[in-house]
Amino acid sequence: MGVLRIYLETTMFNFPFVDDAPRYKVDTLRLFEEIRAGKFKSFTSEYVIQELEATKDAERQKQMKSLVADYNISVIPVSDEIRQLADVYVSFGVIPKKFFTDAIHIAAATVAGLDCVVSLNFRHIVKHKTIFETEYINAREGYKRVFIHTPAEVTENHENP
Repeated sequence: MGVLRIYLETTMFNFPFVDDAPRYKVDTLRLFEEIRAGKFKSFTSEYVIQELEATKDAERQKQMKSLVADYNISVIPVSDEIRQLADVYVSFGVIPKKFFTDAIHIAAATVAGLDCVVSLNFRHIVKHKTIFETEYINAREGYKRVFIHTPAEVTENHENP
């Protein structure tokens, strides 16, 4: 199969620095270790960068944005094709219009032909309805399936702390 091509959604850049969710922090740090080790080819998008830039805490913003360079994460540019596919997700009610950026993340990974979206956004992304309905829409629109998983689901199995 080769190296898995993964899309890192915005939450992946936040959890390495949180202290109130130790399990997710450990899982996310493990993911970044495996990215560094070459297990994954990682991508994010200009949309994620825009969200990171909106972070009010300047130090946290700097830390999160530095992960992109430190881990050699490729950045997918903004495109009309991505926005159009995200519009389809929203029009079908997969993701509420108010959370359009969440639809954008899945669409960016889909349009780029990636294998998987990695996220800890359980409200709109890592969710049974979203996984099945985006799969249906992607097939209908002529795109390949994009899996949606948490970091723990894509990293090597390790003993939990």
